[in-house]
Amino acid sequence: MSNPSDLQEWLELRAVKGLGPITYGRLLRRFGSPEAIRSANLSALVAAGELSPSLAEVLHQPVPEKTAQQIQREIDAVAAGRFSLLTLSDPQYPDRLKTIADPPPLLAYTGELLERDQQALAIVGARKGSHAGRAFTRQLSGDLAALGFTIVSGLARGIDADAHEGALGAGGRTFAVLGCGIDQTYPPEHLNLRQRIEQQGAVFSEFPMGTAPESYHFPQRNRIISGLSLGVIVTEATLKSGSLITARLALEHNREVFAVPGNVTNPLSRGPHRLIQQGAKLVEKPWDIVEEILPMLEPSFRDQLETPQHEGEERSLTLALGQEERSVFERIPFEPVSLDELITQGPYSSSEVMSILLSLEIKGLIKQVPGLQYVRTSIR
Repeated sequence: MSNPSDLQEWLELRAVKGLGPITYGRLLRRFGSPEAIRSANLSALVAAGELSPSLAEVLHQPVPEKTAQQIQREIDAVAAGRFSLLTLSDPQYPDRLKTIADPPPLLAYTGELLERDQQALAIVGARKGSHAGRAFTRQLSGDLAALGFTIVSGLARGIDADAHEGALGAGGRTFAVLGCGIDQTYPPEHLNLRQRIEQQGAVFSEFPMGTAPESYHFPQRNRIISGLSLGVIVTEATLKSGSLITARLALEHNREVFAVPGNVTNPLSRGPHRLIQQGAKLVEKPWDIVEEILPMLEPSFRDQLETPQHEGEERSLTLALGQEERSVFERIPFEPVSLDELITQGPYSSSEVMSILLSLEIKGLIKQVPGLQYVRTSIR
């Protein structure tokens, strides 16, 4: 994290209207620092930054008093430990995020960053996901986190929340990227989830402190989700979903794109199916993702994943089931199925089926839902 005087220069430059991340980055590469940018003559600024003369002139002007006060509040908050603020030149700034065309010049975060977080995967999807999609997301996220991947998502309702929950439940790490200031939490009911993420990962924002969660912030937020990750996995999404924006950004960032197929009659399957038609890798299990990104991983992490034990671990729980348990478990989908159907579909008596279902519930593979129906909670 930079010192307060350096931060002020970075924050003042960020506050210049009309100066976006791409131009900010171009000027930094040419002049080296915000202070040098503000000191450069107008002709040099126009030539190096491809700026209009009017914007170059604004760079030389002092920031308005109201903006200066806001910047000071942000510096004071950092000094008080409310959050940390990274600049593009900071050694702790995520390396993978630096590689996109428009990395945020400043990145605020709460929580902790670790070297292992370079091995990150994003999981995104619909805010109103189906039971099947949400259950699959939690399980997939948990399995990937257990393998050592940091799971990145957007703290939104639905699939995003399940992606975070899956990673947390597996004792893994997860990142959330906000579409508001770092001092805000949106949606507000996810405050507890955010606090848990901060214990096992980090929460990021590029927006100034106090920024409200406006709708146009979220597409901008999505490029950071992609930028932090090796690849983006879409589990459920409509054709107009913001998740497809994240997938498109991932392609622009030279990231891998993965999609989970679903029921063809479900509108939430149309987004992933469109991505698969366009070349995204179809995902049914964690190894579908791992085998695609193995060449991109750190050698030590890749060697760990390539050992046979991991694929065996993925199947170990199912293989540990008895023949009767496997037979019943394989007939329980992610959508509710009635007890009567399970009894009539198999060779076991009603009492045997009920005993097997209880055993599967105890093992956490299924759960009972209203109407004496059962749903699968594991993708294994």
